[in-house]
Amino acid sequence: MNYKKSQFNCPVEATLSLIGGKYKPLILWHLKDQSLHYMELQRLIPKATPKMLSSQLRALEDCGMVHRQVIPEKPPKTIYSLTAFGHSIVPVLDAMCQWGNNFLDGLDVQSSCGEICY
Repeated sequence: MNYKKSQFNCPVEATLSLIGGKYKPLILWHLKDQSLHYMELQRLIPKATPKMLSSQLRALEDCGMVHRQVIPEKPPKTIYSLTAFGHSIVPVLDAMCQWGNNFLDGLDVQSSCGEICY
């Protein structure tokens, strides 16, 4: 994906152009510590339709945050992992997780995803 210097008016806009999307942050979050098969991602993000999950993965691959590897076996397996560029967003995701935990604590809501923020 080609980006132009004049394309963005602020850093938040630039960040959202890469990770904004219904499931992109969740995909990145689940890939931050491990590579996952497509079906594993689908199980981890059950609200994402297969079409939406594929679309969001493709966009993350196009911008260089996610690497897609196809293993030629029957049936073929597709494994996704973060690139070095993708790993650079992990501190932002960690901050989002911590902020979300604080927000949920204020609502007296227990997180059901069982994720631990660093």
